[in-house]
Amino acid sequence: MPQYLLGIYQPDTDEVPGNLDEIMRELEALNDEIRAAGAWVFAAGLHPPSASTVVRTDGAGTLITDGPYIESKEHIGGFTVIEVADLDEALRWARRLAAVVTLPIEVRPFAE
Repeated sequence: MPQYLLGIYQPDTDEVPGNLDEIMRELEALNDEIRAAGAWVFAAGLHPPSASTVVRTDGAGTLITDGPYIESKEHIGGFTVIEVADLDEALRWARRLAAVVTLPIEVRPFAE
């Protein structure tokens, strides 16, 4: 079965939703449901882009820099990897995830 990444896009801000505890409870319940359905592979939250390190090479050398590669108004704050029969099923889980976290979800298949 194909695997899909459900990427959670969040605004590039330090603001925390006032109902974060409620969102996290609902997210854990949804994750439990995904596990029970046998679609669960892996999920994780990420630190903000300011915690990233970018490694680039141009053939002559390697450059390591702190921080994000580009400036943007949103970034991937977390993700879930699922294994499901098809895109339609992945989209059903993505709709549920978007409803819980109230943020945009990008659904992308893994290359085989």
